[in-house]
Amino acid sequence: MPLTTIDPASALVVVDLQKGIVAPLTDDPITAAVARATRLAGEFRRHGLPVVLVNVTGRAPGRTDSGRSANSGAPPTGWADLIDELDVRPTDHLITKRRRSAFHDTGLDTLLRDLGVTQIVLAGISTGSGVESTARSASDHGYHVVLATDAMGDPDADAHRHSVERVFPKLGETATTAEVIDMVEATR
Repeated sequence: MPLTTIDPASALVVVDLQKGIVAPLTDDPITAAVARATRLAGEFRRHGLPVVLVNVTGRAPGRTDSGRSANSGAPPTGWADLIDELDVRPTDHLITKRRRSAFHDTGLDTLLRDLGVTQIVLAGISTGSGVESTARSASDHGYHVVLATDAMGDPDADAHRHSVERVFPKLGETATTAEVIDMVEATR
C-alpha cells in the first residue's frame, strides 16, 4: 500500500547501518540505500522527530544459521559501531539488538511508547532479515509501519525484491525516501 500519511508522532528506525555490515557491501544499490537512510535521519532530526539507530551485536543460536561456522567467535573490534555517515547526534536513540528484530529483548517498544510514537518509518540493511523482522514486530506491536524501500538494501537482490514486493505490502505502507520526506514536510 502506498504512503497515505505521516502521523504527528512518527519515528525513524534505521536498522544495522554499522561498520561490520556496511563496509563489505560496496555495490551501488547498497551504497544508494545507505545514502537515502542517512538523508532520512537528517530530515527527521531537522523536523524534531525521533531517530532510532539500531545495531546488532549478537546472533540467535542454532544450527540453521547460514554462512556461519561454529567457531566464528566474537566480531572484530568496531564491527558494531554505527557508520560515520549517520552522523549520530545526542538526540538520537541507540538500540542494540542481539537477534534479527530490533524489538526482541531490546526495550525498543518501551522507548517508542514513552515517546508517544504511533508510526515508524523503517530503513536499513538487510531488507530480508533485520528490516523485515523489525517490520513484522512493529506491525505485531500495533505501530503504523512505513517502509522506505529505497533506503534499505540486501546483499541478496532476490531477498530484497521478495520483501518489498510480497511481504511489506502486508505489513504497512511503502514509499520512497523522497515521498516520506515530502510527506514529513507537508505535515510539519
